[in-house]
Amino acid sequence: MNTPDQPKRRGLLKAALAGAVAGPIAASARPAAPRPAQGIEGQRKADLGNGSYLNPIISGDHPDPTILKDGEDYYMTFSSFFSYPGAVIWHSRDLVNWAPIGPALSKPLGSVWAMDLVKHKGRYFIYIPAGESIYVIHADDIKGPWSDPVDLKIKGCIDPGHAVGEDGKRYLFFNGVRRIALSDDGLATAGPLEKVYEPWHYPKDWVVEMFAPEGPKVFRRGEWFYLVAAVGGTSGPPTSHMVTVARSRSIHGPWVDCPSNPILRTQSADEPWWSRGHATPVEGPAGDWWLVYHGYENGFRTLGRQTLLEPMEWTKDGWPRAKGGTLSTPLPKPRGGKASPAGFALSDDFSTNKFGTQWSFFAPGPDEMKRVRYENRSLLIAAKGQTAAASSPLTCIVGDRSYEASVELEMSEGAQGGLLLFYNERAYCGVGFSPTHMYTYTHSEEQSWMREATAGSTVHIKVVNRENIVTWHYSRDGKNWTQHPWQMEVSGFHHNVFGGFLSLKIGLFSTGTGTVRARSFSYKGLVQAS
Repeated sequence: MNTPDQPKRRGLLKAALAGAVAGPIAASARPAAPRPAQGIEGQRKADLGNGSYLNPIISGDHPDPTILKDGEDYYMTFSSFFSYPGAVIWHSRDLVNWAPIGPALSKPLGSVWAMDLVKHKGRYFIYIPAGESIYVIHADDIKGPWSDPVDLKIKGCIDPGHAVGEDGKRYLFFNGVRRIALSDDGLATAGPLEKVYEPWHYPKDWVVEMFAPEGPKVFRRGEWFYLVAAVGGTSGPPTSHMVTVARSRSIHGPWVDCPSNPILRTQSADEPWWSRGHATPVEGPAGDWWLVYHGYENGFRTLGRQTLLEPMEWTKDGWPRAKGGTLSTPLPKPRGGKASPAGFALSDDFSTNKFGTQWSFFAPGPDEMKRVRYENRSLLIAAKGQTAAASSPLTCIVGDRSYEASVELEMSEGAQGGLLLFYNERAYCGVGFSPTHMYTYTHSEEQSWMREATAGSTVHIKVVNRENIVTWHYSRDGKNWTQHPWQMEVSGFHHNVFGGFLSLKIGLFSTGTGTVRARSFSYKGLVQAS
């Protein structure tokens, strides 16, 4: 029975609920962002088609960019961590539109951190920090074949940066900032590791993760050698990472800090890009200069550190100055560039090998590729381990805030296959099927109380991720879909919570015994809400 004060109570309850909702939203509100262009499959695209571009130039997890200008061509690769094949090389002719060529590294070395891609006397080199050492691979053609890794036996270092001194000698700079001489062929060391520069220190009251001087890039312009580095930490608070510059008339120093350090830094958590840093200056097609670096997208750390492009200029006294502001609005494209492809389709009918370019195993063993075989427009994946986390899932980087993806899976007896959103073995969610049951994964484990008996060896699974709200669907015929009862929120699946410097990727898994056959993987980017 209604009492006279019940409508009043309902009004108070509605007001309280509205307040409860409005509070957190206001506290975590992101700045309104202009809509990006949509490219292949609705994936977001930097080139707006009107002479301007909107960051990122490569969306999704592409951290620690190392960029090489080679005539009219530009090449770039990124930290690939535990994904193999890795060190995927991308190509552009205008610095805005990029497409992958393919992986340069196939042999697992451990977690691959920030590399350096260089060309010296007609030969290409990639210096790779992995495991507990520094390696180098080389090729006479950027498209390969690439050599097997050569262990330089340099311990305790990351972020190699190749440089050539005024005497023509080759060096690698590392986090610290430390340096070691290289042999003339670049395939061995030629001296001890030594500290050569004390990096610029920011004010003590700045809110950063840690000092962490890293990512030194050394290049020569005119009479000066420039040393561009990062300090402040690549994650943690949004205002952590920053770009600093020093210069010297000799590669042997002394180095003098830029009076305007840092030349680039996220100033506020209200900005669209967080922890901007790890930059490399590069000359544009028309002779102007640009900074290429990475940053986290405000509210979407799950996408990893994405690749950003910002115009820079040289001051009258010879220091670089960033000109892009907060990157909140479109910027004019570099002048003089030639049209080049942008991105690639993620939908896969498994008729061609896309390993490295699209698919990679997470934390693979030495013979992981023996688990897979292409057959009649399908991919057979041998089962591994007894859990989704232990199966070395096959993962795919995504760069859209919202998207949907689906796949058809056929499980042999004893096998379980499924579709995941996978950060690492401690952070994932998804749905799996065996010929007899459906399995639900959330909070990084199977929820056994939700296990449901089913019948059938073939199933279609679809995931819809709308700005970190995830809905799962399944179907036996690919036409009539059933929504899974558990919707999930995944905004916390990122480095600040789980470590590893990774991103939340689409994953296919095959565990138990037997095989899982994957067919007709489909991907579509959804229109960005804000």
